[in-house]
Formats: sequence, structure tokens, C-alpha cells
Amino acid sequence: MSVALKAKIADLFEEPACDKNQAKSEKDRKKGCGKQLAPGAAAGGCAFDGAMIALQPITDVAHLVHGPIACLGNAWDNRHSASSGSQLYRTGFTTDTNELDVIYGGEKRLFKSIREIIEKYDPPAVFVYQTCVPALVGDDVEAVCQRACEKFGKPVIPVNAPGFAGIKNLGNKLGAEALLDYVIGTVEPEFTTPYDINIIGEYNLVGELWQVKPLLDALGIRILACIAGDGRYNEIASAHRARVNMMVCSKSMINVATKMQQRWGIPYFEGSFYGIGDMSDSLRQIAQLLVQQGAPDDLLVRTEQLIAVEEARAYQRIAPFKQRLSGKRVLLITGGVKSWSVVAALQEAGLVIVGTSVKKSTREDKEKIKDIMGDDAHMIDNMTPREMYDMLRDARADIMLSGGRSQFVALKARMPWLDINQERFYAYAGYEGVIELVRQIDRALSNPVWQQVRIPAPWGDDGETLGMV
Repeated sequence: MSVALKAKIADLFEEPACDKNQAKSEKDRKKGCGKQLAPGAAAGGCAFDGAMIALQPITDVAHLVHGPIACLGNAWDNRHSASSGSQLYRTGFTTDTNELDVIYGGEKRLFKSIREIIEKYDPPAVFVYQTCVPALVGDDVEAVCQRACEKFGKPVIPVNAPGFAGIKNLGNKLGAEALLDYVIGTVEPEFTTPYDINIIGEYNLVGELWQVKPLLDALGIRILACIAGDGRYNEIASAHRARVNMMVCSKSMINVATKMQQRWGIPYFEGSFYGIGDMSDSLRQIAQLLVQQGAPDDLLVRTEQLIAVEEARAYQRIAPFKQRLSGKRVLLITGGVKSWSVVAALQEAGLVIVGTSVKKSTREDKEKIKDIMGDDAHMIDNMTPREMYDMLRDARADIMLSGGRSQFVALKARMPWLDINQERFYAYAGYEGVIELVRQIDRALSNPVWQQVRIPAPWGDDGETLGMV
């Protein structure tokens, strides 16, 4: 690992917004939170995977993976992050390094790849992702990017996050650091307004940003930049002129919010777009911070008027589902911001949360879970598949909400399952999203297939009576 990368990781581990770091002495804080990686620690995704996940939703730039072609297959298009314009981000670019590049170095191949992309696609910028093999060989990606930038007159952004640097979440932050070092603050917007905000850590999964944007448009609030869902390079480069930052997922990009506050004095808050109450609270906090930053006071009144109308309509549409779902038990296996934000949405529909996973959650996330669910909140740190199966089979939960990797546990237990993770096909953000979430849960629970699969087979589950059939 290069000296520069080690220094960058050490800086990330001194995150000022972390309560654990704040409680440490200055000497202990400088040591950071780093620890030796154990074998299998990156099984849920390596640092390169995390960096590309965080930045790939920037839609109009070319994302070039410098490494073996298999690395591109690991991270390309593995989220349903939608775009309202350019589709260039869905094109996979790789240098496809081989054995000769390991021997002689892959810098020339990288430079030629950058040139080919610029000549053929003419993007506003090229993001170059370092992977394990060229990092071990010693390819100087930063130097190649700088030379290409000077040669072609285009921003070429190095993202130094080789997989062996750590887990996926560290890669998220290393990708965010590339934006802070090379992108944000490099372009001035054509104009500014007192209502400009940035949304950080929002990836527009299945178009969720588009369920929130009409609400902000109704209040005259402009999203100057979304980092990174449905993002554009020039918008993100001019994000330093926003008045307020909203942090959606602190687990991935909290360093962007804190450093923008340090450099440009932009206040931020962490909010959620999931659930009726949380959506309303986020609108209120945006309005309050904008007024504190100089926006007209009438914004607060208009915000409350909009909230009253939208809440009344949402509760009216949820009521028919609530009659059927009230008292149903949900096991929530996710992490990060969804470990607490989705809980509030489920409770509004009358559902009971029997447990929520906090494996990928921060200390702040856990405190919010306690605020929502009370002190008896069942927070699951690391539930094994066997424990999930037992909980579902013993009917301690009626449905499981999780990512795709856990769906087979629920299917084996013959219990309903709903995808709540990044691969899902339905958007659950905003007031409309809550209604869609409740509708999908209702459909999963009432599906007649579950009655059929629970009927015992004629030969018994153990197969002992198979010969008598």
C-alpha cells in the first residue's frame, strides 16, 4: 500500500463526526480506528467495489477500471441507479490488464485507454479506478491522470481505492475523497439562489430521488447537486455554492458533509426520505436551515402547508392496507441508514419490528433505532443464516425484508420475503414510496403460494415415507 493511500486512510479514520473519535484523547484519535484485516473481511465487497458503487451513479462521466477485466464485472451496474439523461455510466470501461502489464507495468495501456474514451465519447470527465493488481505492480495512476488531463484538456480523476485497502465502506469514503480532492469546488455554477441544497449519500435507486424532487420543486428548493444519484459532473463540481447539505447515508459519505462544512461553511443534517414522518421532518429541517442561511421566512409556512396536504393524502391511502397488516411481524435484515429509517415507515403501517440488523450501522444509527423503537429494541449485530431460518420457521416473524443474498433463507423457511436492498425494483422514498412499500408487503403476505408450499408433502419432510407413496 502506498504512503499516500495510508495517509488518506488514516485521515478518514479520524472522522470528527464520529462519537467514538470525539470521546478519545487527542493521542488516541491520531491512531485512528484501523485494525488488521482478517481473512474474509472484504467478503461483502472490497474497497474498489465500494468506491465504484459510490461514484458510478454520476451519469455523464466515463468510469474506467484500471485492472483485470474481472474487477469490472464485480462492480459494473450492480445497483438499479437510474438516470434522467446520459447513459454513459452504464458502459463498462476497463484497461483489461494482463500478464505483460504485470511485468512491464500498465501505465501506457491506461493512458491509451483514457485517450480512446475521450476521442470516442467526449465525456466531461473520466474517473479512473485503481485496483489490486496495478497497485501491487506500482502503477502511478495519479501521475497518468495528471498527464492525461494536461494532454487532452479534460478532468481525469484518479480514484485510489485498491481492493486490498479494506472493506466496501472504506471504499465509499475513498471514492468520496476523490470528489473532495479533484472535483468539488472546481467549477462555478451559472447562478445561485437562496434555496440551493446538496443531497449527499443518495444514489437514486430505482428513481427514488424523483419521488422527492417534486416536493422540493413545489417549495422552490433547487437540488444544486446530488452526490451521486443521477448526478452530473459540473453540478457536483459546483456543489460548494449550496446553502445546505442533507446527508442521507452517513455510513458512506459523511466525510463529504463534514469537510464541506469545514471548507465552505455549509451546514448539514442527517435525514431520511423513508416514512411519512421522516419525510416531513426532512422537509422541515431543510427549510429551517435554508432560512437560517438567508432564505425568506415564508418558506417555513409553505413547507408546513405542503406537509399537511401530503401527509393527509398518504395516511388516507395507507388506511386500507393498515387494516390487514396491523400486528404483522417483520424481520428487517439490512444496515446503514435503512436500519432505522425503514423502521419508522413500517410502524406507520401498523407492522411490528421483531428485529433489525445493525451490522453496517453507525453508533448514531443505533441511537436512532432506540429513539424509534424504545429501549427494548432488538438490534441484531450479526445474525447467521441458521438463526434467521429458526426465527422465521418458528413464526416469530411473518415476513423478512432484506437483500438478495438472504432471500433463500426465507424461501427455505417457506416465509414471505421482500427485497429492501439496492437491487430492488420498486422505489420506496417519499410519501409515494411509503405507499408502494406497504403495497408490496401486503402483496407478499397475501400471496396464495405460501399456503401451498406449507402443505406437508405426502412422504413427509424427512423423506422416510417416500417408499410408501
